[in-house]
Amino acid sequence: MNKTALLFAGQGAQVVGMGRDMAEASSSARQWFEQADQALGCDLSRICFQGPEADLTRTEYAQPGIYLVGWVAFQLLKERLPGLDFHATAGLSLGEFTALAAAGVFSFEDGIRVVRQRGRFMQEACEAQSGGMAAIIGLDEESTRAVCELTGATLANLNCPGQIVISGPASVMEKACEAARSAGAKKAMPLKVAGAYHSPLMAPAQPSLKAALARVSFSAPIVPTLSNVTAMPHDPTQVSSRLVEQVTAPVRWEACMRWMLQNGYTRFIELGPGKALSGFMKRIDDKVQMLNVSDMASLETTVQALSASPNP
Repeated sequence: MNKTALLFAGQGAQVVGMGRDMAEASSSARQWFEQADQALGCDLSRICFQGPEADLTRTEYAQPGIYLVGWVAFQLLKERLPGLDFHATAGLSLGEFTALAAAGVFSFEDGIRVVRQRGRFMQEACEAQSGGMAAIIGLDEESTRAVCELTGATLANLNCPGQIVISGPASVMEKACEAARSAGAKKAMPLKVAGAYHSPLMAPAQPSLKAALARVSFSAPIVPTLSNVTAMPHDPTQVSSRLVEQVTAPVRWEACMRWMLQNGYTRFIELGPGKALSGFMKRIDDKVQMLNVSDMASLETTVQALSASPNP
């Protein structure tokens, strides 16, 4: 059987104006944005729609903002296609929270609250110790791992063939980029991020996140939801532990997608701002059907494609 998976964007996908046309065009979308503002006690909608960019890029706003826009895209797609059938979910880093909410593991409100707290805890960890990240283009995992061992950096995101992100203390990142170039990387580019995500430098965020998750009510997922840590479907009894572990563990995105490909998933729908996950999939397997919903225009295109071909 051919199967459909929903994919949810991660941090870095945020852009000022995200979600605005959905809220303008749909009363139900507006209600979700209002619900988010009420749940958080802040005007997250305004920051998503109008910025300023400096606020939207702050981790405590970027993370719930991306969660919110991904969730609204999911809800609008279901509204347009009431019979939408999906068989698994996955999300990149913070997108894993949206994927879990879509699979019924916790409520929208619990998810957005804990995601904002996660963003705050990670921001505090960033401010406690200076760190950075860099994209390494053109090296395989083994060679990049060797660069990390040589320089004291850490594998952070294993996105797709030829694209790996490393993380570490600010003092080692320039040396790591130089070592990557020496090892044959086509590019080794520092990223504009607040700190060393998915590295041991994020460990100070873990106890607070564990406490926040302890206040969330969890249910078993209605479909398999992939863990960034294990690249396997979540064990329903271990979801909270894996989400805490994920803060310092590498995101095994390519391995997650390969698990899906090996298990019969042939259609992937990216939900939320940007199309980064679609780009990764092109490098993992360009033969699958890849759709996305980031605004009203892409929603219409995806609805038309799904209506024309209910089963991939």
